[in-house]
Amino acid sequence: MTIKNIFNYFEVNVFVYLFAIVAIMTASFIPFFIISFLIVIHELGHFLTAKLLKIDVVKIYLYPLGGISKFNMDQNVSLIKEFLILIMGPVFQVFAYLLLKKFLVRYQEIITIYHYGILIFNLLPIYPLDGGKLVNLFLSSVCSFKMSYYLAIFISYLFVIFIGLFNINNLNFNLILVVLFLLFKITKEYKMFQYCYQKFLLERYLKEYNFKDTKIINGLDKFYRNKKHLLKIDDKYMWEDDFLKKLFKNC
Repeated sequence: MTIKNIFNYFEVNVFVYLFAIVAIMTASFIPFFIISFLIVIHELGHFLTAKLLKIDVVKIYLYPLGGISKFNMDQNVSLIKEFLILIMGPVFQVFAYLLLKKFLVRYQEIITIYHYGILIFNLLPIYPLDGGKLVNLFLSSVCSFKMSYYLAIFISYLFVIFIGLFNINNLNFNLILVVLFLLFKITKEYKMFQYCYQKFLLERYLKEYNFKDTKIINGLDKFYRNKKHLLKIDDKYMWEDDFLKKLFKNC
């Protein structure tokens, strides 16, 4: 894959261009370059790892203070695969940070501030940030798909509210925009749950997944991502495959 093909996946938000114009006009191009470089390399970490693991990348959206990578990925994808895709963004960013420090010696302080600012913000347990997805991933290893999803959304709302209240005396336009953007994204994710859950079940009906562990459950809402299920219904037991066949044939 060529560099040109890789950057065809990027979609740059109009505000990024506006920030670039302002940066050039105010002689602040180096700070703009540092932030942009860290963000792009971060997203490339997600992208290249996904490609290596044969996960389809739909688009990489770039915003002034961050990016979002969108994948065409199964809801039942291996937890390890998803973890690797998520964690390699921050890992690549660390390498980008070290590279910038080596070549832009005069800007050590600002590079460090921007790097840790982006890294810490991105690892907050808030959807759609990597931290929020990592929380959901961890919860998925111990809770059902539905429970982990709702808990991750709840934690996301909780942290955004905390950020707003913690900075109530220092609110500025940028912070308000970030909080509103995060609330919009979390709410959008919450509204998508039924679609995601139907996709999760349909994948298990249409595809074969080799899960090592089996769990006995007593309802449709108790399905786990990383387990095969034996359903107990009215004192009778039914394997997940048979249950899903019956479920989708009746739809």
